[in-house]
Amino acid sequence: MVEFSVWDIFRNLIAAAQWTVLLSLVAFVGGGIVALALLFVRIARWRGAETAVSGYVQLFQGTPLLMQLFLAYFGLALLGLNVSAWAAAALALTLYSSAFLTEIWRGCVDAVPKGQWEASQALALSLWEQLRHVIGPQALRVAVAPTVGFLVQVIKGTALASVIGFIELTKAGTMISNATFRPFTVYACVALMYFVLCYPVSAASRTLERRLHGRH
Repeated sequence: MVEFSVWDIFRNLIAAAQWTVLLSLVAFVGGGIVALALLFVRIARWRGAETAVSGYVQLFQGTPLLMQLFLAYFGLALLGLNVSAWAAAALALTLYSSAFLTEIWRGCVDAVPKGQWEASQALALSLWEQLRHVIGPQALRVAVAPTVGFLVQVIKGTALASVIGFIELTKAGTMISNATFRPFTVYACVALMYFVLCYPVSAASRTLERRLHGRH
């Protein structure tokens, strides 16, 4: 058994939490970029595109994130692509996030009154101009809360990356617990750190939402 003080536990968990934050940002930003592309394709109504995007969304929403992590890590290895646990976790979480963000943002766009689309079409705006100047700003006000709420889910979802050997907050907690035989203390610290990471995000979401609605 290794003797760790509470400060030693916190110090090691803080170091691991940096990887949790980095993985969350990569997954959220990467997923957001992919989601925007998929959303545009879906709105453009190109032939077969809506069916393909819908299938993509159903695939990643309908399968467990844990299974997606396994496939990204072990499946790519079977194809001869040796990827690190970090790369596999980032890929799986990015694809997972993109599917959910696509659906969230599609609902926000659909929430914009149909008359706004008709008015912007009457002004002979292109689809891109409609989204940028008319539909996008209105959908943004609706999208803030669910989007940031999903970011909290992504942060907590990074804990599953521990199953493929990626050392983030949960994996570090397990390793420290096994070394110190103090599971209650260690996992209480892990839970507290997840709260510290997630609560400011939720608070920022509420503040931003109030400001956006205030400008409406």
